[in-house]
Amino acid sequence: MTGERSFRGAEGGLIDRERPLSFTFDGREMTGYAGDTLASALLANGVRLVGRSFKYHRPRGIFAAGSNEPNALVELGTGARRTPNIPATMAELREGLAAASQNRWPSLTFDLMAVNDLLAPFMPAGFYYKTFMWPRALWERLYEPQIRKAAGLGRPAMAPDPDRYERGTLHCDILVVGGGPAGLSAALAAGRTGARVVLCDEDFRLGGRLLADDVRLDGRPGHAWAESVAGELAGLDNVRLMRRTTVFGYYDHNTLGAVEKVADYREDRAADVPRERLWHIEAHRVVLATGANERPIAFTNNDLPGVMLGSAARAYVNRFAVRPGARAVIFANNDDIGATADALSNGGVEVAEVVDGREGWLVKRALGRRGLRGVELSDGKRIACDLLCVSGGWDPAVHLSSQTGVKPVWDADSFCLVPGEPRQAEVSAGACAGRFTTENALRDGAEAGRAAAAACGFDDKAPDQPAVEEPAAGNLQPIWTVPGKAKRIFLDFQHDVSLADIKLATREGYTSVEHLKRYTTLGMATDQGKVGNVVGLAMLAEERGVPIAEVGTTTFRPPYTPTTLGAFAGYNRQQHFQPVRRTPLHDWAERRGAIYVEAGPWLRSRAFLQPGEDLFAASIREAKATRDGVGLCDVSTLGKIDIQGPDAVELLNRVYCNGWKRLPVGKARYGLMLREDGIVFDDGTTSRLGERHYLMTTTTTHAGPVMAHLEYCHQVLWPELDVQMVSVTDQWAGLAIAGPYARKVLEKVLPDEDLSNEGFPFLAAREMELQGIPARLFRISFSGELGFELNVPADYGPAVADLLMRAGAEYNIVPYGLEALDIMRIEKGHVTGAELHGRTTAADVGLGRMMSTKKDYIGRRMVERPGIAAPERPSLVGLVPADGTSPLHGGAHLLPRGVPTTAENDEGYITSPAYSPELGHWIALGLLKNGPDRIGETVRMVDLVRGADIPVKVVSPIFVDPEGKRLYA
Repeated sequence: MTGERSFRGAEGGLIDRERPLSFTFDGREMTGYAGDTLASALLANGVRLVGRSFKYHRPRGIFAAGSNEPNALVELGTGARRTPNIPATMAELREGLAAASQNRWPSLTFDLMAVNDLLAPFMPAGFYYKTFMWPRALWERLYEPQIRKAAGLGRPAMAPDPDRYERGTLHCDILVVGGGPAGLSAALAAGRTGARVVLCDEDFRLGGRLLADDVRLDGRPGHAWAESVAGELAGLDNVRLMRRTTVFGYYDHNTLGAVEKVADYREDRAADVPRERLWHIEAHRVVLATGANERPIAFTNNDLPGVMLGSAARAYVNRFAVRPGARAVIFANNDDIGATADALSNGGVEVAEVVDGREGWLVKRALGRRGLRGVELSDGKRIACDLLCVSGGWDPAVHLSSQTGVKPVWDADSFCLVPGEPRQAEVSAGACAGRFTTENALRDGAEAGRAAAAACGFDDKAPDQPAVEEPAAGNLQPIWTVPGKAKRIFLDFQHDVSLADIKLATREGYTSVEHLKRYTTLGMATDQGKVGNVVGLAMLAEERGVPIAEVGTTTFRPPYTPTTLGAFAGYNRQQHFQPVRRTPLHDWAERRGAIYVEAGPWLRSRAFLQPGEDLFAASIREAKATRDGVGLCDVSTLGKIDIQGPDAVELLNRVYCNGWKRLPVGKARYGLMLREDGIVFDDGTTSRLGERHYLMTTTTTHAGPVMAHLEYCHQVLWPELDVQMVSVTDQWAGLAIAGPYARKVLEKVLPDEDLSNEGFPFLAAREMELQGIPARLFRISFSGELGFELNVPADYGPAVADLLMRAGAEYNIVPYGLEALDIMRIEKGHVTGAELHGRTTAADVGLGRMMSTKKDYIGRRMVERPGIAAPERPSLVGLVPADGTSPLHGGAHLLPRGVPTTAENDEGYITSPAYSPELGHWIALGLLKNGPDRIGETVRMVDLVRGADIPVKVVSPIFVDPEGKRLYA
């Protein structure tokens, strides 16, 4: 490989030659300078082959100089910090950077998958739709696994990400997106008025094309003017400059998303510095100054390494002092041809030929295999070269504008798509609005910034415009493709979409631009149409015989450039995925040997292990001790919503499917809540504590959603109801006391209360005092035993639990956890989230009789749909092993006996299995087709994952105390 100095100019550029940097590419050590990108450093080291294309694994080289790079996608970092699909053109060089090519095996220069290029005639657009249809049995076993294995370009890291990510919110008067001449001018005009301005740019240096082109402003180089303006902006307290920050999405109400690279460019990555920061930006006005992307001209073999955009070549020569080749041919259809020729000549690159397409000269074919060796012109002339600079004009970067719902429109004068009429408080300025010259960009940006400031209440005149000296631009004559071998004329380099694919899609009826995109993959993945979309649209228009404007465009969606999942997730991963909530009795339970399980956001006591016990033994002991004596369980996590007001009962009557208007004060009732589609949403008890005062309890996981649902019902559906509600879950500790001796324990701590069956019957609810503190007692049970639930203020929870344990000592009281509670509720046939999982109706889980036929409620109309009310739907049953000993498995399928084990014969599944200490064998709840009608039948439990296929008997879902004698004792 050629040394670094072979392609680096001895002087010039905007790099810091006093700060050399070492890095590796595919394990080979190389050098560059501070101010380089990985792409410029690779070119300086003579590297031309940097990757392989997705489908055909054709060799790919560096094509662009910005975020529109389709070819040079690399993996950065190693191990857990390996990040795929990073454009080398956007990777800022730093000391020790480790980069690797991707989508090749075993090496970049010798890629065995390059055989696909020879098979290209057999792999046209959409070939997988046609090829992998027969034999059908091979789809899941062979075709799909191999297709998924071949999909994708880079490899994700397999170890947990060691880096930190942060989120932040910014509010500003004006957000300027883009730090080129238009963006800097807009920020300057707005910033001088005193408006709060944020300027975001994806580059690590502000200036945009001023850094790459030979432009002079007021007699100074363009980059010097940009540096001066950036310095003034940095000195304004009301302006925030955000380099290395990509605005990737534009959403409703002038909300934009941006990702800031915080640590990737640093050599000393301190542990307390986040790698990236996701910004939520709220702006009164937005100025889009995102610039434009140069588009290529398509010809045979136009994807070879060494073929490069003219603007990219100028950037490498002028900004990075790098010669992207030794001998160049320039092929263009506009006046940029002159700027490129001058830049290359001044940078030490021999210009062998200038091919001006406007004069009838065309490059017909690029010559070479792994890299460019020459070109063949339309007149048959061949020219040796290792660099071909191509320019087919400029396409405004309309992606952010389009994300607002505005379709870009075709500008017949400039031969490009420009932003449509804005729907939000934004304006496009400069090249992204189709005004490509530096002079127009400066004027456009200044006016946009001034107008945005005025709209925010700030008033000042636009800054004086500098005198501009720049090469001639424009004068474009559209040339989209050069006739040749259509299969080798590429429009989308990343996905190997060729002109032949466009022609085939049109012949096969995929003439809609959206259909074309999906059939051919034109403009998908990281490219998002930045390079090949407009040429592809032009070719589709030509094939259809219609103007380009009539073809339309695809929908640009965020993110604008690849964005890491870590940035979106932020802190929300591992234990930070959601806040850990601990009950008031958490420490109390931990001192007694509790182990915990995550239940929604809560940590709940799973079991209280004694020496020598495992989870199974502890749960069996706790369940049996509660059934035989008395147990104490922490139920503080149940949602508690205090509802008060004259219309409180009316609200309950509308959100629950059963009736509530006759519930007397001092009583509780079990309620079932449906969604609007008739599916069960949540269940729980609601107690009437006063004439206009109710306390609703919800399941642990649905406490928040139910509260949000009630607020929505009140504020949106029935704002006329006079009712108030507040969540009091955190204000009360909840203790369930269950078992034959539960009443005796409570009578010792509440001696002044009549807790007899007559004085405190089943479903009674009462407010009282317990040794001077407020308390609420409910006679309800989830385990099927005689049971009570006691609520006390949260701070008193541990003390009251100790009091109950002392009072129950003579009855051998035990604390029990969620596992024992689950065993007892399955024995009693009570349903939980395992059955109420968002796909079951009230009838499915045996609660169909609760749905009132005398009133309206949420979900009432939908439960009458034939599919919802169908009797053959899987419904709740009990299951026991036919041999009386085999374990039952949650999630196992239920099939009739004597039929093949196929999905077509699947009739249900087990939702909740448990070993019952009361019965001495395994039991389970499940959902089975025509369940209640099949009690007594034997079916198969099939679990292919755990290798089980046994007969099970269908029984009643109530295994213990079906008459309820214990409950009412």
